[in-house]
Amino acid sequence: MEEYMSDASLSEGGDGLTLEDRIKSLEEKHSELDSALKEEEARPLPDSLAIATLKRRKLAIKDELADLTHH
Repeated sequence: MEEYMSDASLSEGGDGLTLEDRIKSLEEKHSELDSALKEEEARPLPDSLAIATLKRRKLAIKDELADLTHH
């Protein structure tokens, strides 16, 4: 779960990726976060902080994708 706790990777844009590669990478990360969110929500006693963090990270990625695809 720790890998989903840091937002540092969300702001890294200057890593030499093309726009298409960056979009694909963000879409894959969004999908991974969605899976982790569903897994956490399915637990008998879900961690509400983990759920909030995952949702916040998904939204940040969605916002970045919107910025990249609407320019």
